[in-house]
Amino acid sequence: MSTQASHATQARTGLPLEIALLLLLSLIWGGSFTLIKVAIVTIPPFTMVAARVTIAAVVLALVAMAQGHALPRQKQMWGALFVQGLLQSALPFTLICWGEMHIGSGLAGVLNATPPMFVLAIAMMTGHGRQTISAQKIAGVGLGLAGVAVTIGTDALSGIGEAGPLAQLAVLGASLSYALAPIWGQRFSGTPAIVTAAGAMTCAATLMLPAAIVVDRPWTLAPPPHAIAAVLGLAIVCTAVAMTIYFRLIRTLGPLGTTSGSYLRAGFAVALGTVWLGEGLTSSSLVGMTLIVAGVMAVTLPLPERRVGNQPG
Repeated sequence: MSTQASHATQARTGLPLEIALLLLLSLIWGGSFTLIKVAIVTIPPFTMVAARVTIAAVVLALVAMAQGHALPRQKQMWGALFVQGLLQSALPFTLICWGEMHIGSGLAGVLNATPPMFVLAIAMMTGHGRQTISAQKIAGVGLGLAGVAVTIGTDALSGIGEAGPLAQLAVLGASLSYALAPIWGQRFSGTPAIVTAAGAMTCAATLMLPAAIVVDRPWTLAPPPHAIAAVLGLAIVCTAVAMTIYFRLIRTLGPLGTTSGSYLRAGFAVALGTVWLGEGLTSSSLVGMTLIVAGVMAVTLPLPERRVGNQPG
């Protein structure tokens, strides 16, 4: 058997495992919204995020060292990792936690499935990657924006100062941050993924720990065991383990295939919120969520390739 045929056979036999990992990652990240909702009752946002990123940073650093990697020493590299940690973790985690103080976990999960649309919008505005923009993707952005408008509701403008609309906008802000993070993260292509993840999470911890100490005074808190368990799950499973799976899938399925998990994540978030937390959904929310998921699918799913010239008979 030729080398090329051997690689093709390995790719086919390994694909079910990668798809299973994609489903697992979507379940883990969809479940993070449920865990946040459980913990946010007694653990405020800054403290929750500080604990999440600090524990994850320690776990990822230990894994990196176990694999024989050392964290970078260059100041310029740490400056870039600082921005990455802000965009990838510190800012979006905090916005989502605050948002879930006022809206359901399922709704937050669907609103947070919109990063692919923000990536496309950024490409349209900046020209970066514009050659990959198709009518299908533009239609997907339109569907997603319509879904966001329906989900937030027609009363959002009249009640813009109220917590509900602001919470939904906060979760959308987290989606924008998630869209900017991989754009910034392209500069780390020559660095092992586990090192980038550990460094970025370490920087996020240095941001969030002082904020939690000043704002929340965590030593005065007395969260129940189930809230502490939720935060540990967020840190170890939804952050450290999820990041390891994520960077593997980037190599095996590619960015497009991995991004497709965004609407799977939204479905898991809604299902878990309904089953475990008893969250109800209004008809407008269901319509809006459907439009958002349809939009994300249109943006992320590739069009069938068209062959021009020299077509086989």
